[in-house]
This record gives sequence, structure tokens and C-alpha cells, in this order.
Amino acid sequence: MDSQTGENSFAFLGPAPEFSDPAGRDLGPGPDHSPSDGALLDAYSAAVTGAVERISPSVVHIAVSQAAERTRSGEPRERQGGGSGFVFTPDGLILTNSHVVHEATRISAALADGRHMPATLIGEDPASDLAVVRVDEPGLVAAALGDSQKLRVGQIAIAIGAPYGFQSTVTAGVVSALGRSLRSYSGRLIDDVIQTDASLNPGNSGGPLVDSAGRVIGVNTATILPAQGICFAIGINTAKFVASRLLRDGRIRRSYVGISGQTVPVHRRVVRFYDLPKETGAMVLAVEENSPAKRAGLRQGDILVALDGQAVAGVDDLHRLLTELRVGASCELTVLRWTEKLQLKIVPEEARP
Repeated sequence: MDSQTGENSFAFLGPAPEFSDPAGRDLGPGPDHSPSDGALLDAYSAAVTGAVERISPSVVHIAVSQAAERTRSGEPRERQGGGSGFVFTPDGLILTNSHVVHEATRISAALADGRHMPATLIGEDPASDLAVVRVDEPGLVAAALGDSQKLRVGQIAIAIGAPYGFQSTVTAGVVSALGRSLRSYSGRLIDDVIQTDASLNPGNSGGPLVDSAGRVIGVNTATILPAQGICFAIGINTAKFVASRLLRDGRIRRSYVGISGQTVPVHRRVVRFYDLPKETGAMVLAVEENSPAKRAGLRQGDILVALDGQAVAGVDDLHRLLTELRVGASCELTVLRWTEKLQLKIVPEEARP
């Protein structure tokens, strides 16, 4: 209701009382008592500011030096660059994008409180555009990590980073879409990427995308340059898996089946009929020629729901299961093709770097 003009806007959330004049004529429903726009905006602002206050101590600005072409006199020259990242363990481990620190000769990190510190590269994975660096600094605040498998389109998404070097810059929007595929700078597809309209700019790369509770749901990685409001983040579940392998081995050795896919829901009738443990799976969008998937008989539109008896609830699960231990080993894929459940034999190969 606009109290200044007397114009009414009704939200019919239940039966409204009827009004009548002394002559008994029906004057329609009574006044609307739904929350005012101001109250809704205050609640939205409180959610965003609360999330930013929780995540800000963990966000870092990363500055790097990279070797460039020599000058005409033959002297070495360095190129300066940078991006963002966030602390994910109290002992100084930081997640960022691989393209931020790739081939860096020097790395440094700066916290929102002004502390600057040198950083060392633990490992990077260009295929997922993720990297882990370490700083030796006490009193760090680790970010809380969420679950990208539980995201819903339309929920609040907040990005924080250092675009163009402007540290602690916040933008907010929503999760625009899930299950996107994005080609990394290495040329490989990154599957199950989050699309958001929270504005990202150069320098946001590697920073956190968080939900309204301040939990990290993604690692900001790219934008579509000619467009506005089309930005992408790597799901935090993928980042957790990649980070754990980088910490263990310094690199990721993957098995490869030769498909691109996305996480999709499985019809509830099919789930009940086959007694599937999960209500989602990994749908095949494309099958590469001369790949293990092609030889196994996988087709576009197939939905993968298990690998060697282990449930596949989406692309994240498939990535997690396709470890180096499966290279050259015969595996059994459980596949839904329309309403039919199939068992296919596949022999993954080692992923090409």
C-alpha cells in the first residue's frame, strides 16, 4: 500500500475481510498487511552485510610477477598481475584460480586488515582453473565452505574480491543457472559451473562466491566479456576435491572417459522404480570421438547414476570417482537411457595434460 497516494497493491495470502457500505453494497477485500518493500529491502541488506562481514577477514588480494619478453637490450622484464583468493585453513592455505598464479615468479597476498605476506605455490590444476598457495602468517581466519550440490537457482550470491586492485569490493546478485560448462584457459571444459549475475571484473578471479550465510559456494573465475550479468564460478565441491589432491600430490592425475556433462534431476518415478540412491545424475552432453566413452557405447542424453556401484549424483561425483586408480582398469557404468537402466563396461584412460 502506498500511504501517500492511497493506491493499494494486494497480495492475496489468505481470505481477506469483505467491506460494505451502509447500503449493503460489497466494496471488495480489506486492506493488505503484507510486509512493506522497505522491510524486505532491509532484510536483503542485512543478509548481504552479514555475509560480507563473515567472509571479509578470509579474502586476500593476490599480486604476482611473471616473466615476460626481454627488452631490446636483452634485460629480463617482468609482467605484473593479480587476482583474489580466500583462506580456507587456519594454517595459511589459500584457494585461487590457476590462471592468476600460473608461471608466477613471485606471489604475495594482502589481507583486508592491511597485512602483506609472501606466498608460495603448492600446486595448480589448469583443467579446473584452481590453485592452492600458502602463506606463513598467524591469526588467519578460514572461510566456511558450503555445499554447491545444494544450490538452488534464484538464491542470493555475493562476490567479494579485488577487481582492478580495488580490495574488498562486494557485488551481489543471484545464482542464475547451475550445471553450466566453461572452457578453461588450458582448453579443457570445466563442468558443473555456477552462473551468477553478481558482477565480476578482472581481479575478481579466484575470489569467493558466497551464500547469504557467508559460506563459500564457488570460486569466481570468468565473465562473458561482451555481456552484462553473465559470470561464472567453479562449484566449491569441485574446489574441495581439487585442493585435497593438490595438497597430497602437488598435481592431479586423472582418469578420462571422454564426455562433457552436467548435473540433472532424475524423474522420481524412475528413481523409485530402480530404487536409486540419489535423485540426480550426470547427463552426457557430448561424447568425444575415439574416447573410452565412445568405445563403451555411451550416447548423448544418457544419464550416469553409478560407477562401479558407487552413486553418481552429478558431475562433481564423477570427477571425484575418476581418480588415477581407474586408469586402465575396467569399470562398470550404470546408465539411464530414457527409462531403461543399462550396465556398460568402460576402461578409462589417463587424462591428457
